[in-house]
Amino acid sequence: MHIHILGICGTFMGGLAAIAREAGHRVTGCDANVYPPMSDQLRALGIDLIEGFDAAQLQLHPDLFVVGNVVTRGNALIEAILDAGAPMTSGPQWLAEQVLQGRHVLAVAGTHGKTTTTSMLAWILESAGFEPGFLVGGVPCNFGISARLGHGRCFVIEADEYDTAFFDKRSKFVHYRPRTAVLNNLEFDHADIFADLAAIETQFHHLVRTVPASGRLVVNAREDALARVLARGCWSEVLRFGSRKEEPGSLRARGEPHAFDVLRGSLKVGRVEWSLLGEHNQLNALAAIGAAEHVGVEPQAAAAALAGFRNVRRRLERVGEAAGVTVYDDFAHHPTAMRTTVDGLRRKVGLQRILAVFEPRSNTMKLGSMKAQLPWALEEADLAFCLQGPYGWSAREALAPMGERAVVADDVDALVAAIVKFARPGDHVLAMSNGSFGGLHGRLLQALARA
Repeated sequence: MHIHILGICGTFMGGLAAIAREAGHRVTGCDANVYPPMSDQLRALGIDLIEGFDAAQLQLHPDLFVVGNVVTRGNALIEAILDAGAPMTSGPQWLAEQVLQGRHVLAVAGTHGKTTTTSMLAWILESAGFEPGFLVGGVPCNFGISARLGHGRCFVIEADEYDTAFFDKRSKFVHYRPRTAVLNNLEFDHADIFADLAAIETQFHHLVRTVPASGRLVVNAREDALARVLARGCWSEVLRFGSRKEEPGSLRARGEPHAFDVLRGSLKVGRVEWSLLGEHNQLNALAAIGAAEHVGVEPQAAAAALAGFRNVRRRLERVGEAAGVTVYDDFAHHPTAMRTTVDGLRRKVGLQRILAVFEPRSNTMKLGSMKAQLPWALEEADLAFCLQGPYGWSAREALAPMGERAVVADDVDALVAAIVKFARPGDHVLAMSNGSFGGLHGRLLQALARA
């Protein structure tokens, strides 16, 4: 089959393209911006890429157009496809029908930690000899790729609540029909498509409705929003994790995030010792262990496997050091994720200074829906630096409660100059963005080396 993918350079659609190619399909694709590293990865797989969405691509005559959610009505190629009545489907629907059908799907959902927990779960199953397929919204360092078809019966997928396509406004994850579903946490996000938290809870309820009675829901016991989701109806086994007190049957941790026992009730069932930081990763580990158990991996073996887990690229990733200043890259863009990331680094560096640098780039942040939470998100940092973009709201006003601890710049060059001015040997610069941040990391290291 020849499939032509619209929006192919996104993480999800790029992963889907790689899986389709591995399955033997002829794959081509297009996107508004075709650039490395995704473009290089796809071309290395023999996938032809086209810049833009011109209607002439209709003449490729693929068997099927697979449409990513980045594409909207008014797009020239979409209008041509609709006018011609050409066959089309969404990425999640294609994946469900062509790849997931008949497999044991383990889906990881939640506002935060999806990519990391999905990667942990895939690594646990790999270590146990399952040879799972997976599709992750990042690049797990243990695998070096974001997606593969796999040879085993299990397929691990990052289950996103964002909408499916311009013609299907359901969340992506309702297509996956998981037998094992992790509900990691739930907060308000995606303000561009959801009116409030209740609207997202409804989508999570729809996901719960697709899990069979023989399935398992692995649920964060600390989340009131997830409790409300389950209260609307639950037809599957529920394994809770992360409770701060002993609860029969549930999984919890005892010890520091880098070295802790895994308990079921009061019984120790495993121990995790690894290099990851932060209580959030401790919870992610419990979720992955609980999900892996459902396909036959004992918690003790799962916990042992995590000792070899190398995290995901752009998750508190050290990118370099210059003039005694260490620079990290992180994907955090929601205030809660930012706070969690800063806190994780604080555990590592102790009293050394943290200079937190962030770009409000996500659709939710651009709308200013969470601007009031920014001082809270950054309070553990010694200094905060923000890139002011064309958001319709003032970052300077939002960060005013931080006083002189906050610096706002109008472009990346000015931001780099401000960081260099304040940085001193022994500092740790944490750059947080869900995009490339204008190449800030490399430019900052060069500027520090020259200073």
